[in-house]
Amino acid sequence: MLEIGTLDSLAAVPAAQWDALTRGHPMLAHAFLHALEASGCVGEASGWTPCHRVAYEGDRLVGALPLYLKAHSYGEYVFDWAWAEAYQRHGLRYYPKLLGAIPFSPVGAPKLLGAAAAVRDALLRSALALEPGVSSFHLLFPNEDDLSLARAAGMLVREGVQFHWHNRGYRTFDEFLAGFAHDKRKKVKQERRKVQQAGIRFERKVGPAIHDEDWLFFNRCYRTTYREHHSSPYLNLDFFRRIGATMGDHLLLVMAYREDQPIAAALNVFGQGVLYGRYWGTTEFHSGLHFETCYYQALEFCIEQGLAVFEGGAQGEHKLARGFDPVRTHSVHWLAHPEFADAVEKFLQRESQGIGQYIDELRDHQAYRASTDAP
Repeated sequence: MLEIGTLDSLAAVPAAQWDALTRGHPMLAHAFLHALEASGCVGEASGWTPCHRVAYEGDRLVGALPLYLKAHSYGEYVFDWAWAEAYQRHGLRYYPKLLGAIPFSPVGAPKLLGAAAAVRDALLRSALALEPGVSSFHLLFPNEDDLSLARAAGMLVREGVQFHWHNRGYRTFDEFLAGFAHDKRKKVKQERRKVQQAGIRFERKVGPAIHDEDWLFFNRCYRTTYREHHSSPYLNLDFFRRIGATMGDHLLLVMAYREDQPIAAALNVFGQGVLYGRYWGTTEFHSGLHFETCYYQALEFCIEQGLAVFEGGAQGEHKLARGFDPVRTHSVHWLAHPEFADAVEKFLQRESQGIGQYIDELRDHQAYRASTDAP
């Protein structure tokens, strides 16, 4: 007998039971999602109110859906502000809305967690049964299984683009560059040389090699980056310390030093053959420092560790020239208001045509020689 319930905190679920459902994805881990809640990065005050769906057979947890009641659209990387404005112009409320996602992370991953398709479908149907006053349900960056269930349930599919690096069996960074067109390869080498000539060295730290002073410096860099972009940071030092203590073996912290003083840092999460680029910041400007800290050091790590994919995060056409490929992403949406649902569906059909054309144009500007096999 399947029972669907709602939790306002992951603290109510034993970590081992939750993690048994996540297929080893590091950013679905209990440690990661609970750290967001325990640190206050996620919660009612932040506009991300947890209302996770869980499925039980007796006392056994057999399914789950990370779910949040949202009071805004910040931190999602799938932009629906125009939809919210259209609701407001017609005297309707778009918020709160229901969101299935990994907060602040445009990461492709299963969101409907469970071994049985019937369980995952029950979780989806539970979310679609919107409570009064909730305008819509959105599932961001689902995997193919989730996407199939959502299509079958009549949800609207939206497409987007990210830039991912694919490991074609490279043994060294130079072997990776050998597949580039001459001008692109020359540019990467010039960028790396400028950083080296500035007297900057790097350390790639994992697990116990990441110390508290590293988190203090990284948090400073992270907050500086948001301040320079006239934005408010989503995360805090308590969160970074928590994940450092509980899942450090899945974290790569790239530290840049000049004259033995840290000047820049980038945080990545990795697991199941994939590296996820997340956040970076610097206290000094040096030509090429951003690319070296965020991309080239991470790519060297992927090659050394045999990781298959590096997801560089949202946006960034500049990643094309550094060996990343354009990849189509998805989100799915259910709007309770039938007229707005119809209008959004027509918009998404037009947008999808544009996405296809955009990807074709991007492929004309990739770094690789024409003879290099595409992923």
